[in-house]
Amino acid sequence: MLLIADSGSTKTDWRLVAADGTVTACQTEGINPYYQTVDQIRTMLSAQLAPQLPVDAVQRVFFYGAGCSGPSVNHVVVAAVQAVLPHAESIIVDSDMLGAARAASGHSSGIVCILGTGANACCYDGTQITRGIQSLGFWLGDEGSGGYLGKTLVRSVFQKTLPADLIDLFQQRYNLDRATLLDKAYKKPNPNRYFAAFTPFLSDHSDHPAVRTLVTDAFQLFLQTYIIPFPESAEWPVHFVGSIAHYFADPLRTAVEQAGLIMGCTLKAPIDKLVQYHQTTN
Repeated sequence: MLLIADSGSTKTDWRLVAADGTVTACQTEGINPYYQTVDQIRTMLSAQLAPQLPVDAVQRVFFYGAGCSGPSVNHVVVAAVQAVLPHAESIIVDSDMLGAARAASGHSSGIVCILGTGANACCYDGTQITRGIQSLGFWLGDEGSGGYLGKTLVRSVFQKTLPADLIDLFQQRYNLDRATLLDKAYKKPNPNRYFAAFTPFLSDHSDHPAVRTLVTDAFQLFLQTYIIPFPESAEWPVHFVGSIAHYFADPLRTAVEQAGLIMGCTLKAPIDKLVQYHQTTN
């Protein structure tokens, strides 16, 4: 049996693929080897994953995850998975960016972007990543991400650059004051997640011209900063993976077309396409 995982820091989606092609879905907490030890991951998998699987039947594992940037950290995941699935003959751990690329572009070349809480992008030749971007994180980058959109929205509310009707609707919903905002932004952990939590407001009011402009401008900035500098962008389609790409597909397509790029596919999550990729890969 084949086991495939797509993991973020919050949750991990797993798919068990039987010899006859039957696919079983399950989910556990997220895994990130930068922040978790082998024992912590093993304990969680023993409690959450093992009861959902025929552990002795799993022979191959492909794990794509946040924080899985190379052998120096990937071995943490390999050791934890091997402890829970002792009969697995092969455990391959790669980055969530490669997982997104294989899901969106399959066996074809393309530019693949992740637009979720954060943002990332790469050039992919149908097998491996050939070129990436220098991500600077939430405060210095992540243009086009959920964190960036939320930050831009909140800043526009407090600087009163949004129309008054939108500001009123925002405050009716969130009742946010300056002191709370600054505390969440500069003193509390995970400000990217805090600001990304405001994106449902943008989605709910996506027909408002000011919202559409805000979102489209953010996507245009992402494309100008990260995608257009790739020489491959003149010929390769640009694919998108992630919740922000999914829920804001229309303004995203507008931004891509305005930039003169080739629009590829949009996936909310990569896991099911990863199953297809590995079913057609020897």
